[in-house]
Amino acid sequence: MQFSSFAEFYPFYLREHSDPRCRRCHFWGSTLVILTLLWLVTSGNWAYWWLLPVFGYGLAWYGHFRFEKNKPATFKHPLYSFIGDWVMYKDMWMGKLD
Repeated sequence: MQFSSFAEFYPFYLREHSDPRCRRCHFWGSTLVILTLLWLVTSGNWAYWWLLPVFGYGLAWYGHFRFEKNKPATFKHPLYSFIGDWVMYKDMWMGKLD
């Protein structure tokens, strides 16, 4: 499936995240990424940079394999999926998604 814009991709992305438990895995993974990044910047201890993808992708992929039973969209659409993660995160904070 090909997409010509992120606006075209995002509805597909949301369908791939229809289970609220999967979305919550993404939410907590993204939150841990932000907190870890803040810690890395403030502490200057960059030896733990590898935790960023572990938290971000690890929890998100767990949600896909455990709850959605699908392959993460990042495997075929990495850039749009990365953007979609943060747009969905914002939408969850704004109360548009649970």
